[in-house]
Amino acid sequence: MPAFVNRVTGLFGIEYPIVQAGMVWASGWELASAVSNAGGLGIIGSGSMYPEVLRQHIRKCRNATSKPFGVNIPLLYPEIEKHINIVIEEGVKIIFTSAGNPNNWTGVLKKAGVVVVHVIGSTKFAVKAESAGCDAVVAEGFEAGGHNGREETTTMVLVPMVKDKVKIPVIAAGGIATGRQMLAAMVLGAEGVQVGSRFVASEEASVHINFKNVVLNATEGDTVLSLKKIVPVRLLKNGFAALVAEAEARGADAGELLELLGKGRAKRGMFEGDLQHGELEIGQVSAMLNDILPAGQIVRNLWDEFKTALEQPLSNY
Repeated sequence: MPAFVNRVTGLFGIEYPIVQAGMVWASGWELASAVSNAGGLGIIGSGSMYPEVLRQHIRKCRNATSKPFGVNIPLLYPEIEKHINIVIEEGVKIIFTSAGNPNNWTGVLKKAGVVVVHVIGSTKFAVKAESAGCDAVVAEGFEAGGHNGREETTTMVLVPMVKDKVKIPVIAAGGIATGRQMLAAMVLGAEGVQVGSRFVASEEASVHINFKNVVLNATEGDTVLSLKKIVPVRLLKNGFAALVAEAEARGADAGELLELLGKGRAKRGMFEGDLQHGELEIGQVSAMLNDILPAGQIVRNLWDEFKTALEQPLSNY
């Protein structure tokens, strides 16, 4: 029996309405299985995986947990059809799609009996996701790390607007690392939360320890939304981010920015630990993080903090 019964826990068959984001270079089978074993929904981030590497992670995750887990598939991934075929062949029952048009693959996944959730950054795309047949949406605010909405709508504004536009469950994302923030999202109309940056600072996250440590040292204003002419992404400020800012300030077009980004920039920063020349994707909430914990402990902390906040009278805040 779930600790908290609503449409999100029922949709995924999980104990707590807590979803771990499928982040590139961070969300492998170790992290996903640890979160699922703790009662949340672990997600394998396929965006940084070759097709057969994804297959291996799915199989390892299944061996490490008997509980539900999912896969995040960025729809702009160049070998998207191979990823779709693999998740269907491997019997993955929960897929989060992002960075693309949900109309392209939702029907294929639904036909295979898959629960489909799409990540959106605006009400317009929330409505499109519902029309495409998605079972839920993740409303990801401007605070979030990784790919982001061009509208720069904050989580506090986006979640209630999306809630008013769609009938399917809304999962809030962006700027959520504590139980109090989780409660705030639920009050705004979310039925669950997706947490990314807090799980980057976990023992099981597959990113380089250099990246984890620089995340812990981040303070207010250390991240910036960049590359809006390509796909908007929130970055920690470093040498690479400075190059991007300089190019954008002089009006660089998408082609020049793509050339600057090059290949393997995110791997170089987050996975290999090059803190100056790599791409370091993280959310604004990194300024609140100060320790690296087991993923299961993060899930338990979120839930305990949420329950405590729920029981506190407003006069205590």
